[in-house]
Amino acid sequence: MKILKYILPISAILLCSCNSYLEEDPKDRIPEDDAYYSSLSSLYLNGVASLYNYIGGYDDSQGLQGTGRGVYDLNTFTTDEAIMPTRGGDWYDGGFWQGLYLHNWGVDNYAIRATWEYLYKVVAMCDYSLIKIDDYGELHGISTVKAYRDEVRAIRVMYYYYLLDLFGNVPVVDEVEYNYQIGRKAVFEYLFNELQDCASGLSTSRSNSPGDYYGRITRPVAFFLLAKMALNAEVYDDDNWTDSSRPDGSNIYFTVGGKKLNAWQTCKAYCDSITALGYKLESNYESNFAVYNEGSVENIFTIPMNKTLYTNQMQYLFRSRHYNHGKAYGLGGENGSSATLEALNVFGYGTGSVDPRFDKCYYADTVRNLAGNVVTLDDGITPLVYHPREVALDVSTTSYEKTAGARMRKYAIDVNATKDGKLMENDIVLFRYADVLLMKCEAEVRAGESGQTEFDAVRNRVGASHREATLDNILAERQLELAWEGWRRQDLVRFGKFTRAYSFRPQLSGEANGYTTVFPIPSKVLSMNSHMTQNPGY
Repeated sequence: MKILKYILPISAILLCSCNSYLEEDPKDRIPEDDAYYSSLSSLYLNGVASLYNYIGGYDDSQGLQGTGRGVYDLNTFTTDEAIMPTRGGDWYDGGFWQGLYLHNWGVDNYAIRATWEYLYKVVAMCDYSLIKIDDYGELHGISTVKAYRDEVRAIRVMYYYYLLDLFGNVPVVDEVEYNYQIGRKAVFEYLFNELQDCASGLSTSRSNSPGDYYGRITRPVAFFLLAKMALNAEVYDDDNWTDSSRPDGSNIYFTVGGKKLNAWQTCKAYCDSITALGYKLESNYESNFAVYNEGSVENIFTIPMNKTLYTNQMQYLFRSRHYNHGKAYGLGGENGSSATLEALNVFGYGTGSVDPRFDKCYYADTVRNLAGNVVTLDDGITPLVYHPREVALDVSTTSYEKTAGARMRKYAIDVNATKDGKLMENDIVLFRYADVLLMKCEAEVRAGESGQTEFDAVRNRVGASHREATLDNILAERQLELAWEGWRRQDLVRFGKFTRAYSFRPQLSGEANGYTTVFPIPSKVLSMNSHMTQNPGY
C-alpha cells in the first residue's frame, strides 16, 4: 500500500481537535515565507528545531514525560508499579486515578483523548515541516536539506511509535487524505522501515550532551527505538491482540545491514550498534539523575531542563512527596503518587534482601531533609514517616491518609529549582544504556541463549546479588532498574501480564483476552472520521 509521507494541514484537523498551531496568522511564528525560504538556518529553526519544543511540556497531557495525565501516566498508573491513592478530598479527581489503576477508563476519558491529540499534533507538524523542507530543497537542491528531512522523519516515527504502542490500530493518512486504519502490523512495518531508512542520515553525536545535537534525535536514539520495536515485535506485529495468540518473534524478520534477521537477532544487532558508539553504564547509578546530568555516559535521549531557558516541567517528584517533605527542601509537594505493594515486593522492601536501588528510587519510613534532620509534621514535633505497606486504592479516613505509600525519589533534589521544584536542572531521562543491556539480555533469552553477561552487568553496577537471567527475573529486573521511568505498561504487555489481577485491582470482565492492552480510540475522534473503527473490547 502506498502511504502518503506528508500530511497536509487539513489532515491535522481530521486527526485531532488541537489545530491551533495551524492558524492562518499565528502571532508567535515568523511569517511563513521568511521562516522557510529566506535561509537554511531559518529553515532549520522553524522546520526542525521548533518540533523539539514538544518533547517536554508545561501543561497536562503535553510532552513525553514531565507533565501529568499524558503518555507517562498512561504507561505508569495503569500498572502494578505505581498508584495514586485517594486521600480524603485529595486525588479522587472524579475517579480518574482509580480508573487508570483499575483499567476502567472508558471511551471518553479526557486524558486519553488529550494524549491522542498531542501525539497526532506533533505528527502533523512533522509532516508540515517536511513539505516546507522539500519546497526549499526544490529551490536549492535536495541534498542541501537531506539531513533535515531525515531528522524530521525520525521525530515523526518516534511519535507514531508511541501511538502504535498506546492505541494499536492507529490511522495513517493516504494520498486522498482519509485517515485509514491499515492494521497494527502494517503500521509497525512502515515505521520500522522508515526509521531504518532515515537513521543513516542522522548524526552519531550524543543527544544528551550540550552542543549542536543536545536534545535532538541522533543515530543512537534511532537505534534505541529500532531495538525497542524489535523487542516488542510480537505485540506490534499482531493485528488481533484479543484472540489469545501472538506471532513468534523467531519468525518475524527484518533486514539489517543486508542480513535477514529475526526479531530477537534484530534487537541484539541494534543494541550492539549503540554499544559500538561508546555508550556504557555509569559507575554510579544515581549520576544519571543528578541535578546536572548532561555528562552521563549512559543516558541516550533526555528532555533538556533549564529553569531559565525552557518551560518543560517535571511534576513527578513534586506530586509524590508530602507537603512538609517538599517544604523541608524549600520546595513544594502534593502528597500523591506512591509505590504499589507489588513494587515493594519486587524490591524486597521489609525483608533481609532489599534491592540496593530501593533507597535510590523511593522515600520510605522516616523522612529527613538534605542535612539529615528529621522532617516533622505541622506540630513541629511528630516525625513525618511514610508507611509503604499501608498503601491502598483509597486511604481516606485511615490514620495513614497522608502518609501511606513509598514516594518517588529517583531524581536528585535541585534546591534551586523554581515553581515548587517542577522547573529543575535535572534533564528528564527517556532512554538510557541500562535499558539497552536489558533489551539485549531479554532478546537472547527469548532466542534460547544465555543473556547472563548483560544481566550481570546491570546488577553488578549497583552491587545486587547474583540471579539467573530468566524471563521472570528479567521482568523483575526491569522494574528494579527502570522504576518510575515510564516503561512498566509496555513491559507487562510484552510479558503477557498487564491484564492480570493484583492488589486492589480485580481483573475486568472480559479483560483476559487482552483488550485493555491498548487504549480506546477516543469517541470524539471516531465521530470525526467515518473511516475509523474502535479497538476491540470497547
